Amino acid sequence: MTTSNGIQVIAIEEHYLDPVVDEKVGGKAGGGPHIRERLADLSDVRLKEMDAAGIDIQVLSHCPPGAQAFGPEDAAEQARGINDRLNETVRTKPDRFAAFATMPTQDPAGAADELERCVEKLGFKGAMVHGLTQGLFIDDQRFWPIFERAQALDVPIYVHPGPPHPGVIDLYYKDYAEKYPAILSAGWGFTVETATTGLRLVLSGVFDKYPALKIIIGHLGEGLPFLMWRINHTFMHFTPPGIDPVPFRDIFCEHFYITTSGNFSNPALLCCVQEMGVDRILFSVDWPYIENSPGTTWMENVPLSQEDRVKMLNGNAKRLLKM
Repeated sequence: MTTSNGIQVIAIEEHYLDPVVDEKVGGKAGGGPHIRERLADLSDVRLKEMDAAGIDIQVLSHCPPGAQAFGPEDAAEQARGINDRLNETVRTKPDRFAAFATMPTQDPAGAADELERCVEKLGFKGAMVHGLTQGLFIDDQRFWPIFERAQALDVPIYVHPGPPHPGVIDLYYKDYAEKYPAILSAGWGFTVETATTGLRLVLSGVFDKYPALKIIIGHLGEGLPFLMWRINHTFMHFTPPGIDPVPFRDIFCEHFYITTSGNFSNPALLCCVQEMGVDRILFSVDWPYIENSPGTTWMENVPLSQEDRVKMLNGNAKRLLKM
């Protein structure tokens, strides 16, 4: 199966919901009942809509919060169960599904071991983490065992949005959150949180420690490519004496990949291509939060060459995820 123009399509940020996680969070994962119903579907509706839009393969990842919903005392055990159940689904349709592991980040050593198990034993393509863990950004050094293991396994970590810190909500968003709840999520809050995570990772030194580490960020880089020149210029020229300047552009473009999830904009895409190069951009939809067909229809008409379109729709994913 291929799109109407004959190109295989791999979509790499496509979500699902495990029943144990759903029960743990009291049915509040994933959004409203309609979204939760679609997230829970791993066969009929999902495959029908993939076929209708010309999507050949989904790389499945758990919606927020995944295994991060559990306490540190049982997060690793719960993650194993979640990932094993996902593996059972992938095994039923190996030609249509691949997977990212959910990570028990509350237990960094356990998360590193679970990542290795999922990659080595189950054939998963990497892992996804969601937002903050117990109020901490993922760049905190206590989480670096996850990055160390990801580098050793040569797989990427997909940094996915999560809700803003309660303190940030109180200071920045509470005046509008009741009337416009999207300000806390894809309307703005997700972008701020995830872009901040990307910036913090660059500043943290984690890429000096693990020079082959690869990070994926969705939604066309959460605005970071648009701000690349300004961020780079500022950290290169306004760093205090005695502190090494940070070549943000070089680090970001060497270690980060971005996806089209939920951001089907020609001007935004072209900015990303100019700043990062097409080899760093992978197609995704963000199903079921976003419908499949607008994404594949958009890709058929983006102002890029056929060679670049093929890279985005499947070639870059095959290379990065070894598919």
